[in-house]
Amino acid sequence: MNETFQPIAAPLVVDAAQVRAALPSLDVRGELTRLFASLGRGDAVQPPQTLALFPKQAGDFITYLGVLAEAGVFGAKLSPYIAGADGQPPVITAWTALMSMKTGQPLMWCDSALLTTERTAGTTALAIDQLAPREAKRLAVIGSGAVALAHIRHAAPLRAWESIRVYSPTLAGNAQRHAQLRTLDARASVTETTEACVRDADVVMLCTSSGKPVLALDALTKPALITSISTNVAYAHEIDPAALPTLDVYCDYRHTTPQSAGEMVLAAREHGWSPDAIAGDLAELANDACPRPAYARHAFFRSIGLGLEDMAVANALYEHLRNAR
Repeated sequence: MNETFQPIAAPLVVDAAQVRAALPSLDVRGELTRLFASLGRGDAVQPPQTLALFPKQAGDFITYLGVLAEAGVFGAKLSPYIAGADGQPPVITAWTALMSMKTGQPLMWCDSALLTTERTAGTTALAIDQLAPREAKRLAVIGSGAVALAHIRHAAPLRAWESIRVYSPTLAGNAQRHAQLRTLDARASVTETTEACVRDADVVMLCTSSGKPVLALDALTKPALITSISTNVAYAHEIDPAALPTLDVYCDYRHTTPQSAGEMVLAAREHGWSPDAIAGDLAELANDACPRPAYARHAFFRSIGLGLEDMAVANALYEHLRNAR
């Protein structure tokens, strides 16, 4: 019996240059807003991320999974950390595989390093928009790398900021980076210390790759929203885990974040904190299913980066490139 052969369309393979060219056309925060609303309604699935170690301490890779049913896609992002040999820096990359829920076939394989930066900053911006007081005026940023700059770009339009202060040890004497910050936003200024940066701040964005605290909470002069992100360092945390019981804690997704966020793991193990104390997550906030902070004390938002975020921005990239053909 003869069977008609149905060729499988090859997936798009998208490199970093193509991603960079497409980024201005992507509505990252809009995609994330729709994603978390979908997750809260049960129309998306977010499995826990997994960490696989390479033999002989050669590195590791994290797998970020996600099923976005409303868009009809699922997939995974693979983010390896490859230890450098002979004193060389480690190699860190990220690639996303996007697949169809209808056909089970691959749609796109893309370099997702830039997309990771954008979805990380976009997620923080979504949290700020949901959690920060409407009258917030002073924004503080710890960090000055590409991730910090993306955070500033995404957070700048969210409130009528009167000041955006930035601190990073690498900014000292770096006139070029100072000028880059001013070009990014005229309200941005560089401080010489962490304390000067966060004084009277309403919102503090921690945007570093540090594996240990970069902010002492006693440097804050008023109740503030503190946001924090992840890095590949084991048990990475940007605030002291012992502080979690004193904070109103929020996260990107309460069912997965506490198992991966370094300060949450350490706080539960060593400081009597429980994930049950999490006040809300972005899925709940998007559906008005949890309280906002009252700011009788500091609020803390922690994101670890979700596979669903990667699927949402990758799908937006795929649709943009397909429509541009």
